[in-house]
Amino acid sequence: MVGRRAIIFHGTGGNPDVCWYRWLAGRLTARGYAVEVPHHPGINIEPIATFLPKVLDEHDFDEQTVLVGHSGGAALLLAILEQLDVTVAQAILVAGYCTPPNTELEPVLQPEYDWAAIRSNVRDIYFVNSRKDPYGCDEHQGRAMFERLGGTQIVRDDGHFGDHDQPYERFELLDRLIA
Repeated sequence: MVGRRAIIFHGTGGNPDVCWYRWLAGRLTARGYAVEVPHHPGINIEPIATFLPKVLDEHDFDEQTVLVGHSGGAALLLAILEQLDVTVAQAILVAGYCTPPNTELEPVLQPEYDWAAIRSNVRDIYFVNSRKDPYGCDEHQGRAMFERLGGTQIVRDDGHFGDHDQPYERFELLDRLIA
């Protein structure tokens, strides 16, 4: 058995070296996790129908896997969770969304989701959103997912939890949420 594993998916236009991703990876590594912080430049650029199979092929998922996604990476987690053939330990969607949050194109979103499949493929799910998200990835988006999937919704007033104009180098809450 591989042991505990975590995969942290960056957001649209992001990369593994922005905001809190490497900090969280370091914290989890110190706790014994095997951590991946992949670079997927196609997130929310390439249509999900062609992008998702590539992502699924590049990663292994098992009962001890923790998935963390930020913004477009959180939206990607919905599609990943829908397709898994295993129930992962946790999923944390930070500034996530399941419908278009603004007027921009959102190729990471699917036209519809199998919410029951998503729910059956994750033991513990969290939605962390902000009332002050400049892109519309706000508490209403988190609530829409929470109402379909259950889990835990956490609402803060922390912008987008990291962005080009919002340094967010540490994210203590995530470190505490991950078992």
